[in-house]
Amino acid sequence: MDIRTEQLHIPEEVLAELRGRLEATRWPSRPTRPAWADGVDPDLVRDLVAYWLAGFDWRARERALNRHRHVRADVDGLALHAMIAEPDSPTATPPVLALHGWPATFEQMTRLADRLVAPPHAMTVVAPSLPGFGFSQAPTEPGWNPARIARTVHTLMTERLGHSRYLVRGTDYGLNVALHLGAMYPGHVTGVHIGGTHLAVPGDEDLPADLNAEERAFVEAGRRWYADEGGYVDIQATKPETLAFALSDSPAGLLAWIVEKYRTWCATPHDLHARFTPDDLLSTVTIYWATNTLASSVRLYREDRLGPAPAPARVPVAVNQPQAEEYHTPRSWWQRLQPRLTRYTLLPGAGHFPEWEAPDALAADIAEFARTLG
Repeated sequence: MDIRTEQLHIPEEVLAELRGRLEATRWPSRPTRPAWADGVDPDLVRDLVAYWLAGFDWRARERALNRHRHVRADVDGLALHAMIAEPDSPTATPPVLALHGWPATFEQMTRLADRLVAPPHAMTVVAPSLPGFGFSQAPTEPGWNPARIARTVHTLMTERLGHSRYLVRGTDYGLNVALHLGAMYPGHVTGVHIGGTHLAVPGDEDLPADLNAEERAFVEAGRRWYADEGGYVDIQATKPETLAFALSDSPAGLLAWIVEKYRTWCATPHDLHARFTPDDLLSTVTIYWATNTLASSVRLYREDRLGPAPAPARVPVAVNQPQAEEYHTPRSWWQRLQPRLTRYTLLPGAGHFPEWEAPDALAADIAEFARTLG
């Protein structure tokens, strides 16, 4: 069958094996500098591992995720998973294809989906797991860059789910995929709604000669951020297979690698749990661990570096820039890249994970953009 409905379920033996590995964690020596000075706070990792063992209830999280419909579709040789959230009384508005990035999963879209399906929006939301992430099958050949993923999720939407028109929302790597969709399928994509920052800052030789003050500030901030925080990009884009051995073998190591990003990139890094509960963080890490998709997820960085950049979209583009994100990409910079930019708004209270951090305001912005598209 090309598509089938199913419920999420991690086998009990997988969870039992995870508990055994957590109990046998080999801890590193204490850092010599204060917490977060050289990476993740070891006390946070120890606390989360203890809660993972004694307090976290994956089955409760699983039941909550299964409140929406889940499907598995055979597309381009892969079994793709998608969550589908549907309103009680759908409107004629095209559905929203919501695309996550790394180190997130489709679960990042659940709070946004809950808002969009409710009145007054009443919009259907399709949130797939990207190929090689979570419950979607991992590719077994090279070349699965954002452009190829765009072709695959377009087939999912049109040929498997029957949506001839749809709006796409993308964040992090989902942003790249969304822009490819807007360039490749203007007859089907009504518009592209994206977060504000997932762009590499170009080198001096590629900088436009006519930068304005806001653009110069963006370039400087982006370069400072990359110098301080961008080491993971270079590792995952050059040697993902080496990294994968460690993070596929140690759940505590996987937890540390992922949680550091949530803490550093969220709107309140001084208070991580104000944005993400321990259950939120452990649900994300449990999905990566149980599906053994850390390796296939970080390969996307390598494939993206080797693949094509998105062409300008041929449909309207809306940028919703989180105010607390790592660095702001100004409207004028986006206009250089995307001439069809029609909307640029700021999203208060959100960092790099706006679907979880500010779902109400984000849902309202997406719905308003959809109304402007008719």
